[in-house]
Amino acid sequence: MKLKHLNMKSIDEIREEMIETVTCSKSDIFQIGEQCRTNYESMTNELEQIKQMMVKLIEEGDQLEEQVLEARLMLTEVSMNFKTYTEGEVREAYEKAHQLQMDLSINWQYKKQLLDKRDDLEQRLLGLNETIDRADQLISQISVVMNYLTSDLKHVGEVLENAKAKQDFGLKIIEAQEEERKRLSREIHDGPAQMLANVIMRSDIIDRVYREQGVEAAFSEITSFKKMVRSALYEVRRIIYDLRPMALDDLGLVPTLRKYLQTIEEYHNHSKIEFVNMGLEQRLPTKYEVALFRMIQESVQNALKHANACEIKVKLEITNAAITVLIKDNGVGFDITKKKPESFGIIGMRERVELLNGELTFDSKIGKGTSILISVPLINKS
Repeated sequence: MKLKHLNMKSIDEIREEMIETVTCSKSDIFQIGEQCRTNYESMTNELEQIKQMMVKLIEEGDQLEEQVLEARLMLTEVSMNFKTYTEGEVREAYEKAHQLQMDLSINWQYKKQLLDKRDDLEQRLLGLNETIDRADQLISQISVVMNYLTSDLKHVGEVLENAKAKQDFGLKIIEAQEEERKRLSREIHDGPAQMLANVIMRSDIIDRVYREQGVEAAFSEITSFKKMVRSALYEVRRIIYDLRPMALDDLGLVPTLRKYLQTIEEYHNHSKIEFVNMGLEQRLPTKYEVALFRMIQESVQNALKHANACEIKVKLEITNAAITVLIKDNGVGFDITKKKPESFGIIGMRERVELLNGELTFDSKIGKGTSILISVPLINKS
């Protein structure tokens, strides 16, 4: 099929405008995130001051309650022996009791105000923290888009002049993406994962809660903190595995898929994922193993995230002539007769299949789940 002539200048101009718009948006989101961080730090300091004031007010309140009790006992003594005290002593006893009662009431009202302010600050801090996290996620997503615009899509008009150039371009994109995933995998493994492990070991050195709330509260805080950090460590390792399973290079497609799907099933404990290998368990050329793994990974993730599937079955068959993969789920499904914009994941799957001269078909009905069939020939594996 011949490609229509493309105005490369127009494509590059559109791309440059998109880069400028995305850059401005990223800058705005970054400023919002930084402002939220500044507000978060300020509110955190204010909250700490309020907590310190609360401690002092509680101590003062306890002292005032003791003094009020003593003043009331004195009033009782004066009332019972009224004639033995002078008028000045009686008046002084009543005034002292009244003043202490007023001081105690003011102390209580001030504590209530501080409690309300503390609760309000804590709620606002939660909101700011969510905003900061969302801003970070958006910046990360925008960085991915910028990467496509500044590298993957650079001079795309020239590349699309003929089908052969487009195929080479696509293969280079996949190779570059896999190299980037390898690099990120190493960096995360050597950085955040090690830091989180170190945090768990050092979390025992916690004394603030011990000083303010006692031993039981300190142990409870430590236990909760360790649980949170372990969860974060597990999540980082899961991300590493998603970026680039090291077993794919060492063991091949079938063992890596088996381990990956088992890990995903454990992570999504509400879903059951079954893997069946009906063909040969042999090594394939790297480009086949990488492409097939990514397509199966994308299909399973779509079933879990978008189709709300609780049962997923992956069947793989490798013969000397072809590779066939069937991914079937019991999710919400969709109407394949209705045209709608495809997601980047589905587009990426189609491109990978086309680069391997294969076929990708979808079969789905609303409420009946989705089946994805991938068929790739192995006429020339060298």
